[in-house]
Amino acid sequence: MKHLLSMFEWSVLSMGILRLIGGSLELTIAILMFYFNDPKKSLALNGMLAMVGPVILISTMAIGIAGVAQELPLSKLIFVAIGVSCILYGVFK
Repeated sequence: MKHLLSMFEWSVLSMGILRLIGGSLELTIAILMFYFNDPKKSLALNGMLAMVGPVILISTMAIGIAGVAQELPLSKLIFVAIGVSCILYGVFK
């Protein structure tokens, strides 16, 4: 298992694991919505899920930027930061 994990770069592995956790949460909430079969409970579950999504997005973006920051020149890194800022602005506004 250690050899398998060493094949991946740490940032890619971390981003993938976070996305797997996020996707698992999405599926779990969907199953719970079907199980409870109640609009009020489904709305509450969806609200909890709405808080988790942006946290996963910000975390994966931060890990990805940290992973490429060493390889990119400062000018390109500034463009990446501007792009991430636009995404975050769109998510939160």
